[in-house]
Amino acid sequence: MTGEPTRPTLVVVSPRVPPGAFSWPAWQALRSAAGVVVDPALSAHLPALAEAGVRVADEGEVRLVPAAALPAEAAAAGPGATVVELPDLPGAHVLDLVALLDRLRSPGGCPWDAEQTHRSLIQYLLEEAYEVVEAIEDDDRDALVEEVGDLLLQAVFHARLGEERADGPWSIDDAADGIVAKLIRRHPHVFGPAAGTGEVASSHTEKTWDAVKRAEKGRASAVDGVPLAQPALSLASKLIGRAERAGLDVPVGAVDSAEPDVGELLLSVVARARAEGVDAEGELRAAARRYADRVRAVEAAGAAGTGHPSGA
Repeated sequence: MTGEPTRPTLVVVSPRVPPGAFSWPAWQALRSAAGVVVDPALSAHLPALAEAGVRVADEGEVRLVPAAALPAEAAAAGPGATVVELPDLPGAHVLDLVALLDRLRSPGGCPWDAEQTHRSLIQYLLEEAYEVVEAIEDDDRDALVEEVGDLLLQAVFHARLGEERADGPWSIDDAADGIVAKLIRRHPHVFGPAAGTGEVASSHTEKTWDAVKRAEKGRASAVDGVPLAQPALSLASKLIGRAERAGLDVPVGAVDSAEPDVGELLLSVVARARAEGVDAEGELRAAARRYADRVRAVEAAGAAGTGHPSGA
């Protein structure tokens, strides 16, 4: 009486898995096999397999296969096959975008992409950021996924340009390292010696952030470093917020005269919005949208021959 035939095992490897970075179930299957068949597309893993004592052979009950080949391999192995898949780490798909930008910027890639500079991409960076805002305000899940991807493209594009600098080249990894280190420094309540000792109010967190940031940058004023090119309402709100968190009592210009300065009037509106916990930029954008809807209503009424949106 013969025993049951050994069930084949397919260890499925994503192209984003670094050589040898297998899961424990995958290593168990590989190391316990009498022979492991390695797909030629996965030859980069051979040194790690050899170091682990895995016997690579032309035939075996375990096959190391790329994810793209799984349907064909599973069909060939039959219904009794065991499949061990190696999932991608969170964020691993960003590597695909990095590789794609490298292809587009390299010889033989896209002429338009090859011509771009940091400066020429500014307009697209701003457009994509505003499209993300629009998707959020529309509560459009699919649009938000798409627009965040478009914004991510801009970040990776600038990093790809950074790699090409003759002096001081930098990469997406340098940018990621920098922001990780910065976030750790600016969250001492999470990563510092007193981490986990109790809840911290968000207002206290903002003050801590500002204080650490000023020390890092060597800034003399609470408003140093505020980007002045941002939309005016956002700029005003940011400046007022910085002064408030620094504990400064800075008066907003008087607007009680018969003909107040328009700029001071707008500044006072922003100050009121902050006092009421309202985002002035967002509120004006929402009001502008409502106005655009009213414009369309008047246009539609005019096209219908009524001359008034109510039809009167």
